[in-house]
Amino acid sequence: MDTFEIITKEDVARAVYEAIPRIACELPADVHAALEAARAAEGPTRGAFVLDQLIENARIAAADRVPLCQDTGTVWVCLEAGPDVLVPGDVFAEVDAAVARAYDEARLRKSVVRDALFDRANTGDNTPAFTDVYFVERPGARVHVMLKGGGSDNASRVVMLAPGAGREGVVNEIMDCVRAKAANACPPLVIGIGVGSTFDKVAHLAKSALLRPVGERSCDPRAAAFEREMLEMVNATGMGPGALGGRALALDVHVETAPCHIAALPLAINMGCSAMRRATIELTATAREGGNR
Repeated sequence: MDTFEIITKEDVARAVYEAIPRIACELPADVHAALEAARAAEGPTRGAFVLDQLIENARIAAADRVPLCQDTGTVWVCLEAGPDVLVPGDVFAEVDAAVARAYDEARLRKSVVRDALFDRANTGDNTPAFTDVYFVERPGARVHVMLKGGGSDNASRVVMLAPGAGREGVVNEIMDCVRAKAANACPPLVIGIGVGSTFDKVAHLAKSALLRPVGERSCDPRAAAFEREMLEMVNATGMGPGALGGRALALDVHVETAPCHIAALPLAINMGCSAMRRATIELTATAREGGNR
C-alpha cells in the first residue's frame, strides 16, 4: 500500500489566518538583517536617515503590534505540493473567510475593489485573495503568504522582448524600470526578476523570486552571477534608500528563469518594497494509505 498526505482547505486557511497579522507587523528576519547591514555600510548620506527610520519603524511595529505600512496590501497565497501530497479541488475554499477574519481582527486596511474596470467599490474585507497552486518535486507541502502593497506592484513591469534583444535587452529593460519606477516603490527594494515561460507565467516567476531570503543566491550559477551583477548596477545608480541618495537602492535582486518559445523573450520585474511582508509555512498533512499505483 502506498502512503500519501492530504492537504485540506482547513490546513491552508489556518496557515493564512495565522500568518497575516504576524507578517503585517513583523519584518522577516532576513529583511531586517539586510536593513541593518545596509545602514552599517551606508555612511553619511540622506539614505542613512531613511534606513534609521525604517529600522525604528520595524521595531515599533513589532513591539506595538501595528502594521509596518498603512498599505496592508492584497493577499497572495501560493500552495506548493510535493509528489506524495494530494490536493483537493476546493483547497482554497476557506481562504477568503480566513483573510476577512484576519484583516478585521487585526484592524488592517482593506484595499481590494470588486472589479478593476466596472465596479471599483471596496469589497470591505480585503477579499478575494489571489491564489496559486504548484506541484513540485520537493516532498511535503508549504504555503507562501505575501501581503503586496499597491505602490510596489505599480512600479513593476511585464514586457515581451524580441528574442534578439538578448541579455543586453533584458539588462536595459530592468535598468529602465528601476530608473523610472524604483523611487515610487519605497526603497530599499528586493527586486524579483522573471525571464522566460509565457506571457501569463513570467510574472509568477518574478513574484516567486521575492520569496527567497535576502542574500540567498540562485542555485543556478549563471543566474547567481546575474543577480550579483544586477544588484551592483541597481545600487550604482546612487538613488539610495527612499531614492534620496545613497548606496542601497536595493537590498537584493533575485532572478528566476524558465524555457520559452523560440520567438519570445518574456521578462517580468516585480518590485518588493522595504516592507517585504512574506512568510512560508510548512504544512503538516494528514497521512493516509491508498491503493498501489
